Amino acid sequence: MKVSIINIGDELLIGQVTNTNATTMARLVTAAGMEVGETVVVGDEPGDIRSALQRCMEASSAVLITGGLGPTKDDMSKKVLCDFFGATLVENAEALANVQRLLEQRGMPLTPINRQQALVPDCCTVINNAVGTAPCMWFEHVSGCVVVALPGVPFEMEHLMRTAIVPRLANHFIHGHILNKNILIHGIGESFLSDLIEPWELALPHSIRLAYLPQAGMVKLRLTARGNDPNLLQQQIDHAVSALYPLAGQYIMGEDCEDLPQLAHQLLTTKGLTLATAESCTGGTIASSLTALSGASAYLRGAIVAYSNQAKQDLLGVQPDTLSTHGAVSQATVREMAEGARRQLHADFAIATSGIAGPSGGTPDKPVGTVCIALSTPSDTQTRTCPFAGDRLRVVQRALNEALAMLITAIKTQS
Repeated sequence: MKVSIINIGDELLIGQVTNTNATTMARLVTAAGMEVGETVVVGDEPGDIRSALQRCMEASSAVLITGGLGPTKDDMSKKVLCDFFGATLVENAEALANVQRLLEQRGMPLTPINRQQALVPDCCTVINNAVGTAPCMWFEHVSGCVVVALPGVPFEMEHLMRTAIVPRLANHFIHGHILNKNILIHGIGESFLSDLIEPWELALPHSIRLAYLPQAGMVKLRLTARGNDPNLLQQQIDHAVSALYPLAGQYIMGEDCEDLPQLAHQLLTTKGLTLATAESCTGGTIASSLTALSGASAYLRGAIVAYSNQAKQDLLGVQPDTLSTHGAVSQATVREMAEGARRQLHADFAIATSGIAGPSGGTPDKPVGTVCIALSTPSDTQTRTCPFAGDRLRVVQRALNEALAMLITAIKTQS
């Protein structure tokens, strides 16, 4: 089935707020085996909202809408939906009780404007929003298309999508079973990977669909199997994965994870190992990617962001002669940074980064995108210099993935 996504708000249209909702919704929909046909951003103009809704309903089995459900005058989605479906706004008792509950928890009174949150079109099914005051509304059109209006607050939308909307859509539209399998690939570009595994890809059964999902410096392969027999689908997935290793095993970092931070988190946790980071150009990004995952306290000893040369010396024990001879962006410096972090924070492993993320700061010898990475382990310290391309954010993200790939490989080697 095909799904369209409409994100409403002038702030999204003019770029004042980054539209993270579209990314989250598309990821959740795709992971459930549904296809995203298009993503549309429209402002708070009723005519534009209605036109986008009409066009998306003609193209998709379901339309997911976010934004414009608040009680203020600029929130137009509820009014447009009421008019579109020829409905009347009525006060929903469940929605009102939810608004009252949340306001009481916050020590706030129920005002007339807040009470308006409980007004919904009388033709919709209300899905309770346990983490916010704007109710989620499910419409079923005579054409068979389902329209779902969700709040635009990102954490409210994601909670509803995960717990209610995606499962309900799958149950409503999808017959049979869907199995997904992720395989993380590092060290080979997407096009080279495609050439390498072409015979394997062509031999996949018709029940399995392959998607290439490139990330910064790596590729995630997603296998999606559809059919009526879940045991057969699992056998087909397992056989396909086994057949992939002889071709691309040297590049496979792991399975069943969304990205390298999640894989590193899993390995460190299950093996009872500890980690420290010493970051310069990545500015704490590596540590942040891990602490974003629940349970990181089990293994992450700490993170030292040593941006200046003085901080590298004072906090990590980098020698002044090393900095003056080799420079901050050098394998010699990151070696001492990693060893200092491992020593200071009493960790099994330590990662260090130092580089030139740009857009300024490059030299002929060390152009923008040059990043030195070190990994200190119980047995040795590995270093490498990487010439990354792209803007500042992409250089940092590629450094993150490269550093975690070094860590993951070392953990597997020493296991």
